[in-house]
Amino acid sequence: MLSQRVNAALVFIPLVLILIYLGGWAFNLFILLILLVATYEFTRLFKEMGHQPSLVMLLLGVALFVVQRWTLDDAYLVPLLTLLVLANTINGLVEYERGRDGAALGFVINLAGILYLGWVGGGMISLRALENGLGWMLTALPSVWLADSGAYFIGSWLGVKKMSPRLSPNKTWAGLAGEVVTGTLFGALLVLLWRSVGWLPAVTPLWQGAVMGFVLALVSAAGDLLVSLFKRTAKVKDTGNLIPGHGGILDRIDSWIWAALVGYHLVQLFAVI
Repeated sequence: MLSQRVNAALVFIPLVLILIYLGGWAFNLFILLILLVATYEFTRLFKEMGHQPSLVMLLLGVALFVVQRWTLDDAYLVPLLTLLVLANTINGLVEYERGRDGAALGFVINLAGILYLGWVGGGMISLRALENGLGWMLTALPSVWLADSGAYFIGSWLGVKKMSPRLSPNKTWAGLAGEVVTGTLFGALLVLLWRSVGWLPAVTPLWQGAVMGFVLALVSAAGDLLVSLFKRTAKVKDTGNLIPGHGGILDRIDSWIWAALVGYHLVQLFAVI
């Protein structure tokens, strides 16, 4: 039986692939929507832990980061960060005066959530907006999906030693090895495929796809474990129940957002090598 993550990928892949292909406002609006839903789930998780994050400040901060990636250049990044830190400072002071003793920790959680889902999550828009963003987006995300499948099958077959028994008891070192090997292989094959249809330049070396697949396999595993940390601490099985039988949006995109942002920076690095 396939893991929930693989099943969910099979549900989302057609929609996500269509929107990646379309790009532009349709893709960006979709990313904004799923990140806002994920923000709601993030806030709910920390409230389950007994903390007091502000849903309004989190939604506003994530939305502003997405808009910055969508419509503004990076010159606006520092002013935006300054504004968000100041706004959350004022919110924390007001919340404490209103009787919320957890306002200080709420301030920290707000900023962490905004950076996690706004800055990291917004990387999906940045990667797709690159000159060859279609090809690189269709290298980064599918290599992660396929690597995840490799982790499941290899881990089920050969996995004995647990990698992180407290956070994710089903993860094994063999599964991680299978994830890395699968991601590396398919990263190179995807570059070869997109070169053949013109979505990446014909001179794009296969090693770039292999490096991307290798790095993103490791990064996606860390992203998955981070959300497991949230859920274990909150003592819940899933981040939400938006997708019957598959949990919440944050459960589904925990590795995607890291893959896109790190993939974006890898493409920038490839350009100067």
